[in-house]
Amino acid sequence: MSHRPARTSPHRGEAAMPSDAEFATLTEPFRPELLAHCYRILGSIHDAEDLVQETYLRAWRAFDRFEGRSSVRRWLYKIATMACLTALGTRSRRPLPSGLGAPSGDHRVAMAPRETSVAWLQPAPDALVGADDPAAVVARRTGVRLAFIAALQLLSARQRAVLTLRDVLAFRTAEVAEMLDTTTAAVDSALRRARARLAEAGPAWDDLAEPDEQTRRTLLDGYVDAFTRADPDALVQLLRADVEMEMPPTPTWFTGRRAVVGFLAARVLHRDRWRLVPTRANGQPALAAYQHAGEGRYEAYGVQVLTLIGPRIARITAFNDPSLVPTFGLAPALGRSIRAGDLGPGSPAL
Repeated sequence: MSHRPARTSPHRGEAAMPSDAEFATLTEPFRPELLAHCYRILGSIHDAEDLVQETYLRAWRAFDRFEGRSSVRRWLYKIATMACLTALGTRSRRPLPSGLGAPSGDHRVAMAPRETSVAWLQPAPDALVGADDPAAVVARRTGVRLAFIAALQLLSARQRAVLTLRDVLAFRTAEVAEMLDTTTAAVDSALRRARARLAEAGPAWDDLAEPDEQTRRTLLDGYVDAFTRADPDALVQLLRADVEMEMPPTPTWFTGRRAVVGFLAARVLHRDRWRLVPTRANGQPALAAYQHAGEGRYEAYGVQVLTLIGPRIARITAFNDPSLVPTFGLAPALGRSIRAGDLGPGSPAL
């Protein structure tokens, strides 16, 4: 159903600006899905938040000219998509280390220095993009999976927009053409190229079965316990033989259980060095990592996103960027013990 704002001022025949209450009532319900949409295209939760704010500002300024020929939702998606495409005109794609080079199967390899000049892919908190809402459509949850977002980075900006609008959000071809100010033939062509490029990238991890809820909880409990106790032998039992681990902004990444556990044992795991706080990102289990900073204080270090297949961990993506932790509603630092109040609103206990 389309909604139209009041068209005239009570004093003159000029267009009236909408009231904040009227505008919010019609547009705010779409904020989480618009954030997810911008995140899919941009690969950055920080950039997506900025572009959603810009979308709402543009929409508010143009609201008096909205004539109701489309739904408010589709109108907002058009504004958001065009804002993202404009932004991408001056930005490079956001990769993961696995998108830049081959992995190492030997944990003794020299580690590449942190590459801070690269704009890396970022995780997205479920609580922000609506993926933790049990009433959300399946596409909203699976459409933010980390492997899918990474694969989208292989596409051109316009191909990302077309594929997400058509295959994730299920807008009709004609609707997408109207949003992008192009033809249906151009939309169909871009969609074919985007699908073919993703197929060339190979099957995503997400095509494989995840464990049931009880298995998931047991697995994550074991991972947190083994990590915080610095017990590599316990980690061996939790990881698939072909497990992979990457750690942006470090380009070096590892494949195989021997390499991953060897790296963690030699360079990461020390008793009482880490505290892990459960959360969710990209529709997947995640953990905010805090590193010991002395005197019983633990400071934010980054966010680990885990990909689970069956009863094992298939991939660990450790985003070693402290600035990501606050986006999950979590504190920048913790005391000696983690209390319920430290978990934040988007962080269910394991």
